[in-house]
Amino acid sequence: MTEAATATKVAIAIETPLQDDVRGLVDQLNAHLLPFAPIEYQFTLTVEQMADPDTTVFVARDGDGRAVGCGALKVHSPEIGEVKRMYTLPEVRGLRVGSALLDSITRLARDKGLSQLVLETGPVPGFESAWRLYERAGFTRCGVVLDYPDSEYSAFFEKRLSPLAQ
Repeated sequence: MTEAATATKVAIAIETPLQDDVRGLVDQLNAHLLPFAPIEYQFTLTVEQMADPDTTVFVARDGDGRAVGCGALKVHSPEIGEVKRMYTLPEVRGLRVGSALLDSITRLARDKGLSQLVLETGPVPGFESAWRLYERAGFTRCGVVLDYPDSEYSAFFEKRLSPLAQ
């Protein structure tokens, strides 16, 4: 468990997304994102897609074992990974649960030898807390990544990863 996770009394673990409570988190995330962009510009993964071998899902659970957040690492190549499906329940926002999830994703990306993490998020008001989270974690805005379209509905971030010292 990371220091941030300890501070908020949550445990972060790799889990299957094919659980009812994780499905519920993903459903809440999808509902939250719906008003921000036309559906064709919402690049979601279903929980079934999140269960693919190229994707690792992290779940944050509170002291009672309740799923309060999730995030995933999708590996696109030996060099590039993507942060996907980051979400925390509204009642735990501001408690650094998102930071703990992102730290876990970043650590796994380094362990896998990836040299870059990228992500796509919304560019409009309502995403400010996500931007702050990513920027505090060392991500910077960049141009279009992977095969996303260049549109007014997306903002892109990247982070270069240095190998862990042995």
